[in-house]
Amino acid sequence: MTKQEIRKQIIERLKELTGKKKKEQEAAILARLFQTVEWKEAKIIATTMAQEMELNTRPIIEKAWEEGKQIVLPRAKKNRIMDFVRYTSETPMETSTFGLSEPAAALPAIPKADIDMVIVPGLAFSEKGYRVGFGGGYYDRFLADYTGNTVSLVFNEQKIPSFEIESFDIPIGLLITVNETKQTI
Repeated sequence: MTKQEIRKQIIERLKELTGKKKKEQEAAILARLFQTVEWKEAKIIATTMAQEMELNTRPIIEKAWEEGKQIVLPRAKKNRIMDFVRYTSETPMETSTFGLSEPAAALPAIPKADIDMVIVPGLAFSEKGYRVGFGGGYYDRFLADYTGNTVSLVFNEQKIPSFEIESFDIPIGLLITVNETKQTI
Protein backbone atom coordinates (compact mmCIF):
# COMPACT_ATOMS: atom_id res chain seq x y z
CA MET A 1 0.00 0.00 0.00
CA THR A 2 1.30 3.50 -0.82
CA LYS A 3 1.44 6.24 1.78
CA GLN A 4 -1.42 8.00 0.00
CA GLU A 5 -3.55 4.85 0.24
CA ILE A 6 -2.62 4.46 3.92
CA ARG A 7 -3.59 8.10 4.58
CA LYS A 8 -6.98 7.61 2.98
CA GLN A 9 -7.66 4.39 4.88
CA ILE A 10 -6.61 5.78 8.27
CA ILE A 11 -8.56 9.02 7.81
CA GLU A 12 -11.69 6.92 7.22
CA ARG A 13 -10.98 4.89 10.38
CA LEU A 14 -10.42 8.06 12.42
CA LYS A 15 -13.65 9.62 11.19
CA GLU A 16 -15.48 6.60 12.63
CA LEU A 17 -13.71 6.91 16.00
CA THR A 18 -15.99 9.21 17.97
CA GLY A 19 -17.82 9.66 21.23
CA LYS A 20 -17.21 7.39 24.20
CA LYS A 21 -14.79 5.09 22.38
CA LYS A 22 -12.55 7.99 21.37
CA LYS A 23 -12.67 9.57 24.85
CA GLU A 24 -11.76 6.24 26.48
CA GLN A 25 -8.75 5.77 24.20
CA GLU A 26 -7.65 9.38 24.75
CA ALA A 27 -7.85 8.99 28.53
CA ALA A 28 -5.79 5.77 28.49
CA ILE A 29 -3.15 7.22 26.16
CA LEU A 30 -2.83 10.46 28.13
CA ALA A 31 -2.55 8.60 31.45
CA ARG A 32 0.36 6.64 29.96
CA LEU A 33 1.99 9.82 28.58
CA PHE A 34 1.88 11.61 31.93
CA GLN A 35 3.65 8.66 33.61
CA THR A 36 6.63 8.59 31.24
CA VAL A 37 10.09 9.76 32.19
CA GLU A 38 10.07 11.84 28.99
CA TRP A 39 7.05 13.81 30.20
CA LYS A 40 8.24 14.14 33.78
CA GLU A 41 11.67 15.48 32.77
CA ALA A 42 10.51 17.79 29.97
CA LYS A 43 10.36 21.51 30.63
CA ILE A 44 9.46 22.61 27.10
CA ILE A 45 7.01 20.40 25.19
CA ALA A 46 6.05 20.77 21.54
CA THR A 47 2.54 19.69 20.54
CA THR A 48 -0.16 20.78 18.12
CA MET A 49 -3.66 22.18 18.22
CA ALA A 50 -5.43 18.97 17.24
CA GLN A 51 -7.90 18.63 14.43
CA GLU A 52 -11.28 16.99 15.08
CA MET A 53 -10.18 13.46 14.15
CA GLU A 54 -6.91 13.62 16.11
CA LEU A 55 -6.28 12.96 19.78
CA ASN A 56 -7.40 16.02 21.74
CA THR A 57 -4.24 17.89 22.76
CA ARG A 58 -5.98 20.42 25.02
CA PRO A 59 -5.51 18.18 28.12
CA ILE A 60 -1.79 17.96 27.30
CA ILE A 61 -1.50 21.73 27.15
CA GLU A 62 -3.45 22.24 30.37
CA LYS A 63 -1.51 19.54 32.28
CA ALA A 64 1.78 21.05 31.14
CA TRP A 65 0.76 24.51 32.34
CA GLU A 66 -0.50 23.03 35.62
CA GLU A 67 2.94 21.45 36.14
CA GLY A 68 4.85 24.63 35.24
CA LYS A 69 5.99 23.35 31.86
CA GLN A 70 6.04 25.43 28.70
CA ILE A 71 4.14 24.50 25.56
CA VAL A 72 5.32 25.36 22.06
CA LEU A 73 3.21 25.02 18.92
CA PRO A 74 4.33 24.57 15.31
CA ARG A 75 4.20 27.26 12.69
CA ALA A 76 4.56 26.45 8.98
CA LYS A 77 7.02 28.53 7.01
CA LYS A 78 8.21 28.68 3.40
CA ASN A 79 9.84 25.65 1.76
CA ARG A 80 7.99 23.18 4.00
CA ILE A 81 9.94 24.26 7.04
CA MET A 82 8.41 24.76 10.46
CA ASP A 83 9.46 26.23 13.73
CA PHE A 84 7.88 26.31 17.17
CA VAL A 85 6.56 29.25 19.18
CA ARG A 86 5.83 29.51 22.90
CA TYR A 87 2.08 29.18 23.51
CA THR A 88 0.10 30.72 26.35
CA SER A 89 -3.56 31.60 26.67
CA GLU A 90 -2.57 35.07 25.39
CA THR A 91 -0.72 33.94 22.25
CA PRO A 92 -2.20 35.47 19.08
CA MET A 93 -3.16 32.69 16.67
CA GLU A 94 -3.71 32.67 12.91
CA THR A 95 -5.22 30.17 10.51
CA SER A 96 -2.61 28.66 8.21
CA THR A 97 -3.10 27.93 4.52
CA PHE A 98 -3.84 24.34 5.65
CA GLY A 99 -6.70 25.58 7.84
CA LEU A 100 -4.75 24.88 11.05
CA SER A 101 -4.51 27.17 14.04
CA GLU A 102 -0.92 28.28 14.59
CA PRO A 103 0.96 31.08 16.39
CA ALA A 104 1.12 34.43 14.60
CA ALA A 105 3.92 34.91 12.08
CA ALA A 106 5.44 37.86 13.95
CA LEU A 107 6.21 35.88 17.12
CA PRO A 108 9.78 34.72 17.80
CA ALA A 109 10.64 31.03 17.40
CA ILE A 110 12.03 28.90 20.20
CA PRO A 111 15.45 27.38 19.42
CA LYS A 112 15.10 23.70 18.47
CA ALA A 113 17.71 22.70 21.06
CA ASP A 114 15.54 24.17 23.85
CA ILE A 115 12.63 21.80 23.15
CA ASP A 116 12.83 18.75 25.41
CA MET A 117 10.06 16.69 23.86
CA VAL A 118 8.12 16.80 20.60
CA ILE A 119 4.73 15.10 20.51
CA VAL A 120 4.73 14.16 16.84
CA PRO A 121 1.37 13.87 15.09
CA GLY A 122 0.65 11.44 12.31
CA LEU A 123 -1.97 9.33 10.66
CA ALA A 124 -0.45 5.84 10.79
CA PHE A 125 2.32 4.28 12.85
CA SER A 126 4.32 1.07 12.45
CA GLU A 127 5.60 -0.95 15.40
CA LYS A 128 9.12 0.24 14.61
CA GLY A 129 8.18 3.87 15.20
CA TYR A 130 7.84 5.02 11.60
CA ARG A 131 4.88 7.21 10.76
CA VAL A 132 2.82 8.27 7.83
CA GLY A 133 2.03 11.94 8.31
CA PHE A 134 -0.28 14.25 6.44
CA GLY A 135 2.08 14.46 3.47
CA GLY A 136 3.86 17.79 3.82
CA GLY A 137 7.15 16.51 5.23
CA TYR A 138 7.32 19.29 7.82
CA TYR A 139 8.00 17.00 10.79
CA ASP A 140 10.52 14.82 8.95
CA ARG A 141 12.50 17.95 8.05
CA PHE A 142 12.27 19.30 11.61
CA LEU A 143 13.21 15.98 13.23
CA ALA A 144 16.16 15.29 10.89
CA ASP A 145 18.57 17.05 13.27
CA TYR A 146 16.45 17.20 16.44
CA THR A 147 18.15 15.50 19.40
CA GLY A 148 15.42 15.62 22.07
CA ASN A 149 12.69 13.09 22.82
CA THR A 150 10.03 12.24 20.26
CA VAL A 151 6.69 10.76 21.29
CA SER A 152 3.58 9.86 19.30
CA LEU A 153 0.16 9.21 20.79
CA VAL A 154 -1.51 6.47 18.78
CA PHE A 155 -5.13 5.34 18.63
CA ASN A 156 -5.65 1.62 17.93
CA GLU A 157 -7.08 2.63 14.56
CA GLN A 158 -3.75 4.21 13.57
CA LYS A 159 -1.57 1.13 14.01
CA ILE A 160 -0.37 -0.57 10.84
CA PRO A 161 2.02 -3.52 10.44
CA SER A 162 4.49 -1.72 8.18
CA PHE A 163 4.94 0.34 5.04
CA GLU A 164 7.78 1.16 2.69
CA ILE A 165 10.25 3.39 4.52
CA GLU A 166 11.79 6.24 2.53
CA SER A 167 15.22 7.80 3.13
CA PHE A 168 13.74 10.90 4.78
CA ASP A 169 11.41 9.03 7.19
CA ILE A 170 12.39 9.59 10.82
CA PRO A 171 11.35 7.03 13.46
CA ILE A 172 9.63 8.23 16.63
CA GLY A 173 11.41 7.30 19.87
CA LEU A 174 8.36 6.44 21.96
CA LEU A 175 4.95 5.23 20.84
CA ILE A 176 2.12 5.40 23.34
CA THR A 177 -1.02 3.42 22.61
CA VAL A 178 -4.02 2.41 24.69
CA ASN A 179 -2.25 -0.81 25.74
CA GLU A 180 1.45 -0.02 25.78
CA THR A 181 4.28 2.45 25.95
CA LYS A 182 6.96 1.25 23.52
CA GLN A 183 10.52 2.52 22.99
CA THR A 184 11.34 2.14 19.31
CA ILE A 185 14.82 3.63 19.10
